[in-house]
Amino acid sequence: MTKKVVLSGMRPTGKLHFGHWVGALSNWVKLQDEYRCFFMVADWHALMSEYKNPGLMKEAAIDNLADWLACGIKPEKAVIFRQSKVPEHIELFMILSAITPLGWLSRCPTFKEQVKQLKGKDVNTYAFLGYPALQVADIALYKANYVPVGDDQIPHLELARELVRRFASLYGREVFVEPQPLLTEVSRLKGLDGRKMSKSYGNYISLDEEDQSLQKKILAMFTDPARKRKSDPGHPERCNVFSYYDIVKPELKNDVSNWCRKAEKGCVECKKILLKEMRAFIEPKRTRKKEILKNKSKIDAILKEGEAKARTVASATLREAKETMGLFGS
Repeated sequence: MTKKVVLSGMRPTGKLHFGHWVGALSNWVKLQDEYRCFFMVADWHALMSEYKNPGLMKEAAIDNLADWLACGIKPEKAVIFRQSKVPEHIELFMILSAITPLGWLSRCPTFKEQVKQLKGKDVNTYAFLGYPALQVADIALYKANYVPVGDDQIPHLELARELVRRFASLYGREVFVEPQPLLTEVSRLKGLDGRKMSKSYGNYISLDEEDQSLQKKILAMFTDPARKRKSDPGHPERCNVFSYYDIVKPELKNDVSNWCRKAEKGCVECKKILLKEMRAFIEPKRTRKKEILKNKSKIDAILKEGEAKARTVASATLREAKETMGLFGS
């Protein structure tokens, strides 16, 4: 039985943190066993916001990929590739751009969300307006059946389905697949200070955080604002520290909730216990990552193999699209 296809990616704009693990990477590890997965280093997407310092993306891409591998993404199970090394992405993006009404782009939730997330960066550019159309090209090239999203992101896929239908209507043949959302749990993990976890805020724990900085960050975390003294009963549902147990040691949650509500342990002791569990969670992945980064040639080989596989699929899809259009004598 042929496996259904999944496409997902991450922009190489800096180090990966626990938000990436909760929101995407932990799910990828599971998906690769059930689907034919294409996991993409979305460097063209990153360029749209990082164009002032494009050289940083290359280093970030390697570092991110090492995290993927250390966390359990396996090249024998999934196709791992850099978007920019598969030129069909840009070529199909051009084709789709020609048939995408401007109003569809400006109202697209993906576009609006990215503008909001990248506040502080100058993304008022021609390329960035086309961000959603490039995402559609990414998905369409591999005829992805599913795209992993949270329930709050379901509207993001509507543009992809609209463009797939528009292409078929214009040229009389269905070349692409209408992608469906593959619902994943939305990350509710906040940053260390209770705000949204963000590299710009510096309120995150990276997936390879060293012990010394990990200790400093954990012990400085915000806790239940209503608990002033150790003897005061706590409210774990309001405590940011409590939410981190759900990631690294969920089987402890009931115990943590009980001792917090009964004031059996103080916030400092609770954070020290969390620190121990965070170290146990991070250390094996950090060790594997360091070993992976010692062999850059192996990383390069994994990418080249993945890119060759991706191009085989992408070029066939693009050729089919061009033939359907009667484009340029194809």
